[in-house]
Amino acid sequence: QVANGAAQIGVDWVASLLPHQEQGMPLVQIAQIYQNSGLQLVSMKDSGIETPEDLAGKNVGNWMGGNEFELLAIFDKYGLDPNSDFNFVKQAFTMDQFLTGELDAASVMTYNEYHVVLESGVPASDLNIIDMNEEGVAMLEDNLFANSEWLEDNKEVAAKFVKASIKGWKDAIENPEEAVDFVMAQVEEGSTTREHQLVMMEEVAKLVVPEGFDPANIGIIDADMFQQTADIAHQYGVIKEPADITKAYTDEIMDMVLAE
Repeated sequence: QVANGAAQIGVDWVASLLPHQEQGMPLVQIAQIYQNSGLQLVSMKDSGIETPEDLAGKNVGNWMGGNEFELLAIFDKYGLDPNSDFNFVKQAFTMDQFLTGELDAASVMTYNEYHVVLESGVPASDLNIIDMNEEGVAMLEDNLFANSEWLEDNKEVAAKFVKASIKGWKDAIENPEEAVDFVMAQVEEGSTTREHQLVMMEEVAKLVVPEGFDPANIGIIDADMFQQTADIAHQYGVIKEPADITKAYTDEIMDMVLAE
């Protein structure tokens, strides 16, 4: 929709944006909202999975469909072959397989599935976590991207949109209860709970403004992390050729936002 002009700005994970850019679509990233990856592997302590090496011989789950590349990178880092060293299976969008013991290690997002496990009655003290950020295989997630042809003549409009979006994030982080009020007013009754949405808001805030990160810099694109994301995407065939970083994203819009 952004490529064909039906929309001008979109939200995506970087690893999803890169292949569309490689196909020649007129798309360019203009801001990075999540500075850290929210993906983790969770396991019960009694499974004995304390480090990635301990995944050998286990049942490990992921949703696949583009969500698995950080895990492939961690397997590669530790010399594990997902085709022979353990059972790498497609995980449903519930945590039932993990809670019933069908999966020894399951993929979770810090702001969603991990808390589904806690809400099911499993205490955090019974769980082990493998964190993609700590393992050095994190890939950048939610960003803002624009139609590059539209952007050429509309940089000020794009900067105003990004500035407003960042203001919204700052307000939501500072006032999570109020942010959840807006969400709950829009959702279908019974589809989620206020408590879960509040936990999600608080956890997402940690990805937008990680510990030690200046909230004044929400939206900046970390060149090293973008390169790491692009390298992992190329390593596992998400993109066929190394990404042209000079065209994949631009700092110009964020520079305009920060200059105001």
